[in-house]
Amino acid sequence: MDFRKAIAAAIIAVMAVLALSSRVSHARTPIGVLAPDINAERWINSNGLTLAELRGKVVLVEFWTFGCYNCRNVEPHVRAWHEKYAGQGLVVVGVHSPEQSFERDPTNVEKYVQEHGISYPIAIDNNFALWDRYGNSAWPSIYLIDKRGLVRLEHIGEGAYSETETQIQALLREN
Repeated sequence: MDFRKAIAAAIIAVMAVLALSSRVSHARTPIGVLAPDINAERWINSNGLTLAELRGKVVLVEFWTFGCYNCRNVEPHVRAWHEKYAGQGLVVVGVHSPEQSFERDPTNVEKYVQEHGISYPIAIDNNFALWDRYGNSAWPSIYLIDKRGLVRLEHIGEGAYSETETQIQALLREN
């Protein structure tokens, strides 16, 4: 890579960090507190949900965006958990918060969801209201909410799949 390309790549990286930092909220939703609601103006695969309606269920909320490489790596695990545990009381809710301008178009999100066989509800969060409500800071992020509506796990990024699944199983067993 020549010097100009290296400088251009560095500038792009700095701009990306600055763009992300403008979205970062420092008031994270702590473990053990009542989870913020998940209501949104637009939904895919649902007419809309609220946590009050889901009381008594275990809820996995995933913040993602379809253009994110890391989100795409997490997606098969989230889909598998939905398929495996929905009948036992797990409700998966995807919150699509766009990173790039082309991800803001709900038609593009709908197309992606259909092409990838995602059947769980997706809240469209173009204005980052849910992102801010959760104090979220990265794609992908997973929040597990127990049957009482309390946040019991937060995981940012890829990995910890077996630990997350173990926590899903434990929460489903709780009364």
